[in-house]
Amino acid sequence: MKPWEPLFVKKLEATDLGDDPAHDLAHFTRVVATAKALAADEGARLEVVVPAAWLHDLVNVPKNDPRRSQASRLSAEEALAFLRSIDYPEELLGDIAHAIEAHSYSAGIEPRTVEARVVQDADRLDGLGAIGIARCFAVGGLMGVRFYDPHDPFAERRPWNDRENAIDHFHVKLFKTAESLTTAAGRREGARRAEFMRQYLDRLAVEIGGEMP
Repeated sequence: MKPWEPLFVKKLEATDLGDDPAHDLAHFTRVVATAKALAADEGARLEVVVPAAWLHDLVNVPKNDPRRSQASRLSAEEALAFLRSIDYPEELLGDIAHAIEAHSYSAGIEPRTVEARVVQDADRLDGLGAIGIARCFAVGGLMGVRFYDPHDPFAERRPWNDRENAIDHFHVKLFKTAESLTTAAGRREGARRAEFMRQYLDRLAVEIGGEMP
């Protein structure tokens, strides 16, 4: 590949990514590294996977914004405009746009190419495991969400509600995300990361005096 990646990074550095530490430049870097590893395992085209992974969240829409489900489409549009401005091969742009659009959990778009499945899994894996726990609490802090319900930490007598309790997000979305992974390597890593999160909740239960259901 031509050395396109410095241009992708430069684009991100010049983009307002907002104040969400879960979607900073480090997030993109992790997703790209994971996507490259998954691409090698799946035989996916790096010339599609790499730009899609770098540019997948080019337009920042906060988690609690009603336009959240449109974020991946807006990012794809912005990415295509940028890629055309640097003369990236036109014949790859359709597959790149699809990979960006399909990566989003909230958009609900089924990935129809191996490259889209790789980018989707790479992004979703970043919401799991140790980094996923850190991201969950970081976003919860931004949204003014408490760590847990002090009266019923593990929702034994109430429905899960991640708009009020950060750890509820594990059950509302993150464990479901682990089950949604579609590449073989992604599923293996997702299972490992989800198990680490369950161990974390077990330890949390001990430290706060709650009981796991």
